[in-house]
Formats: sequence, C-alpha cells, structure tokens
Amino acid sequence: MFHSVAMTTSVKIGESAKDRLEQLQAEIKLETGRSVTQQELLDHLVDRGLESREDVVDSYRDEWEGLSEDEIEQWLSGTVASGAPVEEADVDHVITFDDDFEAIVDRLDPVAL
Repeated sequence: MFHSVAMTTSVKIGESAKDRLEQLQAEIKLETGRSVTQQELLDHLVDRGLESREDVVDSYRDEWEGLSEDEIEQWLSGTVASGAPVEEADVDHVITFDDDFEAIVDRLDPVAL
C-alpha cells in the first residue's frame, strides 16, 4: 500500500495578499461552515488557476491594443511631406548628430517646409 506524503515549502506573500487570503478563509467558514487551512486554500486557488491557465497568463499581458483610427489620424495630421527625398543614410546622420546635418537640411526645399 502506497501513501502519498504531501511535501510543503514556504512561500512568502505580501501583507495585502495574506489579508485577502485570511478574509477568504473566514468567508468560507461563514458561508459553508467548513474550516480550511491557508495551505488548503492556496492549493485550491492554484488548482483553479491551472484550470484556466490561459486566463492567468493573459492577466499578465499588456492591455495596450494599439492606437485607434482617430489617434492614428491625429498623429499623422502633424506630419508634413517636404517633397524632398530623404535617404536612410540621411536619417542615420540626423539621429547620430553627424556633422552632415546642415548639408542634409540645405538639401530640403525650404518652400515645402
């Protein structure tokens, strides 16, 4: 006959989480009349969390879903096409504060700006 031995380990939780765990423990006692240890409650919560793994993982994802069409339009409305072709190397020079910055600006059509 085999007996399973529950191995336990310590896990540190914040004060707020501990308070909520104690509140939930007390609510279970009031609502069901059943006493559960904090270890039993944590085990149960982890099991429930694993049933909905995707929800748990999703809860850690960024909720930013990008810009709305109006926000994109507003962003683009502030840009102006100068009509002068801009090469990738020109952008690199500007970003790295290369000495050729003035030469690049001189090539732009001042009327279009």
